[in-house]
Amino acid sequence: MAVSEAIENYLETIYILSQQQNEVHAIDICSYLSYSRPTVSIVLRQMRENGLVTVNEDNHIFLTQEGLDIATRIYERHTLLSQLLISLGVNKEIALHDACKIEHDLSPETFEAIKQYAKKVVSLTPDGQE
Repeated sequence: MAVSEAIENYLETIYILSQQQNEVHAIDICSYLSYSRPTVSIVLRQMRENGLVTVNEDNHIFLTQEGLDIATRIYERHTLLSQLLISLGVNKEIALHDACKIEHDLSPETFEAIKQYAKKVVSLTPDGQE
């Protein structure tokens, strides 16, 4: 299933929040992304309908396996690309911003080549740590 860049950002946000806290709610996503509650609610409904997230009776948001697969792929790209840009001398804030733009448009083949290059030349691990 092809998902939009916006949906990928939401999935990545839910993944990051779920790593930082026990429960993820819509308000957490609103705060993290600086989006309004109605906007987040609309996107969450679309993601539920497409089988990317589930929401339990306490309004806790969980990634489905498909949602988790997409989220971890985007997170890995973001982490590695931002660390690679920083290692090239790019200001951290700019590197994070640019990595966010790049992560959505790379083919799997190109990202794999960048990942292998980073491992060899820059000594970055797949999670972006030196």
